[in-house]
Amino acid sequence: MATEITVPALGESVTEGSIGEWLKQPGDAVAIDEPIASLETDKVAVDVPSPVAGVLAEHKAAVGDTVEVGAVIAIIEEGEAGAASSGSGQSAPSPSPSPSPSPSPSPAPAAAKETPSDDLVAAAATLSPAVRRAVLEHGVDPSTIKGTGKDGRLTKEDVIAAAQAKKDGAGGDAPSPAPAAAAAAAPAGAAEPHPARSEERIKMTRMRQTIARRLKGAQEEAALLTTFNDCDMSAVIEARNKYKDLFAKKHDIRLGFMGFFAKAACLALKDVPSVNAYIEGDEIVYHDYVDISVAVSAPNGLVVPVIRDADKKGFARIEQDIADFGARAKEGTLTMADMQGGTFTISNGGVFGSLMSTPIINPPQSAVLGLHRIEDRPVAVNGEVVIRPMMYLALSYDHRLIDGREAVTALKIIKEAIEDPTRMLIDL
Repeated sequence: MATEITVPALGESVTEGSIGEWLKQPGDAVAIDEPIASLETDKVAVDVPSPVAGVLAEHKAAVGDTVEVGAVIAIIEEGEAGAASSGSGQSAPSPSPSPSPSPSPSPAPAAAKETPSDDLVAAAATLSPAVRRAVLEHGVDPSTIKGTGKDGRLTKEDVIAAAQAKKDGAGGDAPSPAPAAAAAAAPAGAAEPHPARSEERIKMTRMRQTIARRLKGAQEEAALLTTFNDCDMSAVIEARNKYKDLFAKKHDIRLGFMGFFAKAACLALKDVPSVNAYIEGDEIVYHDYVDISVAVSAPNGLVVPVIRDADKKGFARIEQDIADFGARAKEGTLTMADMQGGTFTISNGGVFGSLMSTPIINPPQSAVLGLHRIEDRPVAVNGEVVIRPMMYLALSYDHRLIDGREAVTALKIIKEAIEDPTRMLIDL
């Protein structure tokens, strides 16, 4: 019996996606709940699982096609009997290294060195789109790589590291004879030939296109301005060093810096509500809650999952939410629901070494706090020059809604709360 595979619900207000990659080809065996395709939406990549066991008979859409929720994208022939034939009546492909014909060819290499094992086929089905692309780009066999993600899953970083190790292991001896021989054969005074160069063109993912469009739209629509301040991190570092072991023992989570900044931001947003608001048409929408979007680097690009009701949560719950977002972003398992909403954003470029930046707001929000690296710098304290761990803070805001006085005040509140964390305990 044939079963139609349709595009699942993709989240509130999301009506379509595009086929990012086919994980199964016609003739491939499919288990119940095994992903057969990866759909790319504006924010996340979503795997489409098979509701039945059988054999993939036919693709109804090609890679890159835009498909609406509910549209039929594939046909599954149920049961083991389907293994003998595909939807077109042809026999299932033999395990030869040549690719089988398909309406939407897989982006896998045209000629594999050997037939993949059953274990490898099963493992490939769990790879995120970014990991699969990295595997194809670097030509690394994923079955030879030990994954560092959750449950041993491969990450993009694992593939890149394996590719680099493979390159280093090959050494630089192989290419050297050719240039040497060419130099010997070249006439005296002849110009040395240029080394071969290549270019690669890869279509932007739907998510990357959306990121580009939204960021450019924010620049064009909002009146963006950034105010800066510097912050002495001594008190937070001291508190963290003093309590991190007890905190980890009690809450089973590491005490980081983001929890401090999230709570400090909550104080500022309550005192300066316009920074927690946004413009909708000719109205200003104010919020009596604080939902903080936390910018997280994922394999497919920057994503911003939301800490709901951050103003009502303690340090432990905030740190747990952030750790969970980071892990799931790396694995590619964040959902649309994780990223919907948000009234204010915190982006930490310091983890990548950024000294200072002007972050762009995340529409329709009106402000974003940029964190940067901590470095020892000389500062004047009570008339003396001392060395302190300092961080530059940046608050980018939509000047259509937020006046300079309000932006500076909000950033000053955050600075003061970080420099004296007791303020966060007594709501100052």
